[in-house]
Amino acid sequence: MKIASYKDAGFATVAAKMKRRAVPTVELRDTVASIIADVASAGDAALVAYTKRFDGIELSPRNLFVTRKELTASHKAVTSATRDAVAASLENIHEFAKRSLRKDWSRRNAQGALVGERFTPFDRVGVYVPGGKAPLVSTALMTAGFAQAAGVPEIFAATPVGPDGIVNPALLYALKVCGVTEILKVGGAQAIAAMALGTKSVRPVDRIFGPGNRFVVEAKRQLVGAVSIDLLPGPSELLILADKTGDAGCIAADMLAQAEHGGDSVVGLLTDSSALLEKVVEAIQVQVSSLSRAKIINEVLRQGTFLLHVKNMAEGMRLVNDFAPEHLTLVTDKEDFWLSKVRNAGAVYVGNFSPVAVGDFLAGPSHTLPTGGAGRSFSGLRADQFQRRTSIVKMNRAALKKSLPFVEEFARIEGLDAHGKSVSIRLEDGA
Repeated sequence: MKIASYKDAGFATVAAKMKRRAVPTVELRDTVASIIADVASAGDAALVAYTKRFDGIELSPRNLFVTRKELTASHKAVTSATRDAVAASLENIHEFAKRSLRKDWSRRNAQGALVGERFTPFDRVGVYVPGGKAPLVSTALMTAGFAQAAGVPEIFAATPVGPDGIVNPALLYALKVCGVTEILKVGGAQAIAAMALGTKSVRPVDRIFGPGNRFVVEAKRQLVGAVSIDLLPGPSELLILADKTGDAGCIAADMLAQAEHGGDSVVGLLTDSSALLEKVVEAIQVQVSSLSRAKIINEVLRQGTFLLHVKNMAEGMRLVNDFAPEHLTLVTDKEDFWLSKVRNAGAVYVGNFSPVAVGDFLAGPSHTLPTGGAGRSFSGLRADQFQRRTSIVKMNRAALKKSLPFVEEFARIEGLDAHGKSVSIRLEDGA
């Protein structure tokens, strides 16, 4: 773990690094571009080759998809406790999602034209569910579950198979109850390319949703235009801003929970209390030894964890907004005041009794959130992102007549006389 204090000579340098931009390296861009090009040219054969290369799994163009038999069997394979947990989470997700769906509206503008918007669900969306280290059942719910709430008729999923060559039954069950119609047993940038560009076996989707590693995120970035995307959600992040009221044991537990994702995960604590910082370090050391994924967690603690003693909460909040974390935990005796100061964060968890894990699994908002500093530009996944917006304009003769002088002036300024004529011709005698 990296530990620094505002009293240290090099603290300003450390603080400056908090202001991040989600910019890929040249090597990452080139690697992903090559994968996309291979999928574009070789299609299913490229998916098979990359699955063997990266996952060590032998697939063929004939068994790229989860079968209906496998999907049906997943229901019997999971326990009643799993079914209950999935149902509870999905109920909260649907309730939350339906409140954020956009609704059609219309009104008359100043010239009398009827203007408005219509919102319809996308016809076909793709959701990416990371695999490998853990079956992310919650991610299936918090992507496909939102698509289901929005009324998307075709929900396509892509997820890598496990080491045994199959998709985890609990994950399959979650995808099934969310209304997923097809499940591709391929992960990585190659899966994103297949969803965006299509292959012989994969029909392209209209929009891609879901988190992933840096290769998945970069593939989504490069394929914007061929397809639209939700946001850029990469490896897990947690930043905690706490004053002396923070519970060290709870804070340490939250940090370890996010470190459990492994890989390029980032975990940080900012506090104006040196006593709290010391207690959190001690609690981390005590708790980590009892956890089943201690090896993975310890690697994140070494490479991606920092604890900073800041001068005051104001400095801490400035660094929070610079960092734009995926998850922010805020623990302070002035919750409402400091919450109002948060500008850049994917999700905020307020108080000692608001663990991030409840948001990850159950609360209702999607845990698919911007990472790598992208929180300055992107919000977390929302139900209305599964809706297509169409603007509407409907005019009668009176509204057109009132609009004419303004349109003619714009046409004159921009040198587009055909635009002006397209309005005036409708008002000529006999038109």
